[in-house]
Amino acid sequence: MKLTESIERGLTAWTASVAAGIEAVADRQLRRPQVRVTYQGLDNVVLSVQAPTAKSEVERIVVNLAKVDARAALSPEWSQILRGSTLDVHLSSTNVLARPLDFPKQAEPFLDGMIRAQIGRFTPWTLDQALYGYSAPRAADNERITLTLLATPRALVQPLLTFADGVGAAKIVVLADDVLNGGASIPIFKASLRSALAGGRDLGRLLKFGWLGVAAATALLLVATTLIGGYLDGERDDAQAQIARLRAALRPAIGASAADGLLAKRKQTSPASVIVLDTLSKILPDGTYVIELHVENDRLQISGLTQDAPALIRLIEQSPQFSRATFYAPTTRTAGEAGERFHIEARINAYFGDRA
Repeated sequence: MKLTESIERGLTAWTASVAAGIEAVADRQLRRPQVRVTYQGLDNVVLSVQAPTAKSEVERIVVNLAKVDARAALSPEWSQILRGSTLDVHLSSTNVLARPLDFPKQAEPFLDGMIRAQIGRFTPWTLDQALYGYSAPRAADNERITLTLLATPRALVQPLLTFADGVGAAKIVVLADDVLNGGASIPIFKASLRSALAGGRDLGRLLKFGWLGVAAATALLLVATTLIGGYLDGERDDAQAQIARLRAALRPAIGASAADGLLAKRKQTSPASVIVLDTLSKILPDGTYVIELHVENDRLQISGLTQDAPALIRLIEQSPQFSRATFYAPTTRTAGEAGERFHIEARINAYFGDRA
């Protein structure tokens, strides 16, 4: 992935989260009407106004989403209610796949990434084809946790999304009942269709463009500053280089000693792959197998199989030769493998050996 793409995605995610916070505050202040949506078959949905709202006595209506223009069935009163509203879509159990899952207790912080990476294995749909959510993890025996995965095909809800956008709804939330554990409603999809503060425009995109404008102005200012000060910096560098050459010519012995010192310092501060391998062989427990190892500058990346992936983070952090150990990819367990497949990245500390 290119650096510009990474920056763009990061900025998009950040502005989207800021916009979501602003929208949440706006929702509480504006008190948008909430409309409950339930399915009658595959094409028909029932709309009913949820309290608290001044329009709670409006009769519910049935909308056929298969029609070319489903909005034609709406009365003027319903059209006004739906504009800027929040749609709470409740799916019946016949339209939802409920599957119990269990994971090691240590995997709880990484559940979202692990389920997302294996959604095609847990459901008949790919990640792009499915809407999914899961219940809060519950403690089980043998240091494991259990949860319920709820999923439905995106194609089922897509006509409703098109209808919601057409009538001017602000938000849509799709809920499924956890029939395996008491029937609690779990959100499996949330979408903000339009901003209460920016009209029909995307507030997150507006924030992103605003930040990009500020960044562009800052970049132009930096370029101008660089061009103005470039000549003076070049003259200063030339003067420093000339002074260094004169000192080396006048005091060759001192210069040689300094060069030797620099070489010795570089040797001690450059991590050696042999030392890295030796250190890993000492701290990794039995039953852990390293399949890939990469050393680049002061970064170490290893991947392989183990019985307890989170415990490796603690072992690596305890070693004085490494720091900032973290997972750079989800930990997974594949059928037929003896353990969990891990991907760990750590920083190699510059100095190896006893300190003087």
